[in-house]
Amino acid sequence: MRATVTILLTLSSWIFAQTIIESFKPQFLPTAITSRLAGEITLDGTVDTDEWRDATRISGFVETFPGDQTEPPIGTEAFVTYDDENFYVAFRIKDDPNQIRYSLRDRDQIWQDDYAGILLDTYGDGGWAYFIAANPLGIQGDTRITGSGGEDVSYDLIYKSEGKVTNDGYTIEMMIPFRSLRFPDKNDQQWRINFWITHPRDSRRTYSWAAIDRDKPCWLCQYGTLSGINEVQSSGNLEILPALVSSQAGQLADGDDPGSNFDNGDVEADLSLNVKYGFSSNLTADLAINPDFSQVEADAARIDVNSTFALFFPERRPFFQEGSDLFGTNVRTFYTRTINNPQGAARLTGRWGRTSIAYIGARDRDTPVIIPFEEQSEFIQAGKSISNILRVKQTFLENSHVGLMATDRRLDDGGSNSTAGIDWRYQLQGPLKQWRIEGNVVASRTEEPDDSTLSEDFNDVLFDNDKLTARYDGENFNGSAGYFSLERDGRNYILDVDYRYYTPTFRADNGFVTQNSQQTWVFFQMLRFNPESHGLDQVQTRLIGGYFADMNGLRKDRWIRPSVFIRAKGQTGIFLGYVYSDERFRGKDFDGIERVQFEVGSNFSELFNFDFEYETGRWIARNEDTPVLGKGTDIGVSARFRPSSRFNMEPRFSFATLHDPNANDELLFEGYIFRTRFNYQFTRELFLRTVVQYNNFNDRLDIDPLLTYRLNPFTAFYIGSSHGAKNFDTRNGFTQTSRQFFLKLQYLFRA
Repeated sequence: MRATVTILLTLSSWIFAQTIIESFKPQFLPTAITSRLAGEITLDGTVDTDEWRDATRISGFVETFPGDQTEPPIGTEAFVTYDDENFYVAFRIKDDPNQIRYSLRDRDQIWQDDYAGILLDTYGDGGWAYFIAANPLGIQGDTRITGSGGEDVSYDLIYKSEGKVTNDGYTIEMMIPFRSLRFPDKNDQQWRINFWITHPRDSRRTYSWAAIDRDKPCWLCQYGTLSGINEVQSSGNLEILPALVSSQAGQLADGDDPGSNFDNGDVEADLSLNVKYGFSSNLTADLAINPDFSQVEADAARIDVNSTFALFFPERRPFFQEGSDLFGTNVRTFYTRTINNPQGAARLTGRWGRTSIAYIGARDRDTPVIIPFEEQSEFIQAGKSISNILRVKQTFLENSHVGLMATDRRLDDGGSNSTAGIDWRYQLQGPLKQWRIEGNVVASRTEEPDDSTLSEDFNDVLFDNDKLTARYDGENFNGSAGYFSLERDGRNYILDVDYRYYTPTFRADNGFVTQNSQQTWVFFQMLRFNPESHGLDQVQTRLIGGYFADMNGLRKDRWIRPSVFIRAKGQTGIFLGYVYSDERFRGKDFDGIERVQFEVGSNFSELFNFDFEYETGRWIARNEDTPVLGKGTDIGVSARFRPSSRFNMEPRFSFATLHDPNANDELLFEGYIFRTRFNYQFTRELFLRTVVQYNNFNDRLDIDPLLTYRLNPFTAFYIGSSHGAKNFDTRNGFTQTSRQFFLKLQYLFRA
């Protein structure tokens, strides 16, 4: 009898468990209908039942990583509603409050915390989406995500958010003005939307309202649909952003003589004005007069002692955010940082249905130009110029588009460069939905200035089979570039086969092209597994191989790079890689180049995380008068310490050394860069940041303190300074070589 009862109880328990399991079903392409708010919502971080009673409840979240369409281990629900001016979103998360990760930080610094947000594709074509989020304290984070998988973390928009940690988890409320969004100009809106929660614990777990099929490469195409928003608009809004910048700078009269006088300049002040006007929700114009395109934080120094090409740095200036997703092409003919110090700039962005257009024009005082060659790039300042950039893009089907891009730059002292190109992406449909075809073809026309003093550092360089000189001597020439790719993106197998070429005469003065006279074939494949056992979340085996030749067919390099990446529990990643290469550089063959790579990074603790990179083997010493194959090591270490929710410290150390093993291990170069960033957050609006950086390669020390009070991404007050010092003589220590004090005040008016 007892055995029978036991069997029945066991059977009942199994049936009950199966019922629970079967009752959870992932929601693919879910739909929701919201309604206009009848009352009012007080934004205080508390998701009050009475205030949100008319809102649409969003439930049925699924785990997207490491689980695959499984039920989340925490309670998750969201709410949406709207009124005439704002779109409202709330989250209620049930979790152990002692395990929640959060910090009082500046906006866009929340990505290691718990956070929740919405992904919003207002045009519904999978071209791009807003990501608008907040952590459990309501600290904001926003990005813009493109259909190709890119993410612009510098993108900012204005919204309000509050959050609270509760006895059983945390809650978040967000109020997003419709004037901060772009959407179709029609009475009834139907948006593609997803609700997203990141839950960093043993793994970096993520949960989604819309179930994600890993076999489908178009992530944005898998969002749910939200309807019911009627008779709202963002048209007719006027934004005025005046700014005042004042500074005083000083430097040594002779930068090579520590005993020379320190000359202090006069106090200078500049006024600038940015005006944005939305003719409709589809068409926006921006005008900047004497814009302040400075950055309040200098770019981090990078080791370039063994590089012959210009380094790429990301754009952080707000003027270029509107329509920034449109200008990215595989042949990078527009790089916004080539517009350096304009007297004025204008931008127009518009969208009608699935057609987008964007235009940027600027009058620049100090024009930077990157000049590409086969084995090096050069950089000059070419004086004043006028630049015009035009982009048109048409999306179709899912994750597919065709676009046109044209750029033109005219130098005041003579000379010009123009490019025109077409690009496309076609995502195959049906049984071949995992495959896509991409391409980009560009033609260029260059008319050199007739002023060899601009190019005196590289006048002796010849190109195009020695028919043309690098000297700025008024030569005219045409060029072309192209990119073609076949790609597959599936649950377990990824494949990418690319062909790219640049003729010797191709230039893109408004872009970032650092090398020409090349044709490259690259093959990449990756096998991806999600074992979810033995302490592992994911294992990736990767293989990349390539062949590089000049436009005459002469081989310049061939390489192969097998590697393994392991994503383990404790939010820990481990990378093991090997490089083999046969390269021809400056007419000399360097065969048998081998290196091994090891990287490990972990966010196992809320208080501390780290990344460590190590690579050792053979590199070509490219900047030697006679290049040699050296033996060396590169090391990179970075970490983040957060002893309290208000204070954090982020040190980073980079080291590189190279020896000549054929010359008694003669040292070719050795040095390091150490940089530490300290942050103390007094309130959500007020924080103090100090950066200390020492560059051993030039024995230079920089210290940059900055106090910031920021009401929103565009209304802010900065006061800070920068101090540069150089160690001319180790016995006497550092001598200050430069100093600057500055303040900046800008305030956004919205009408």
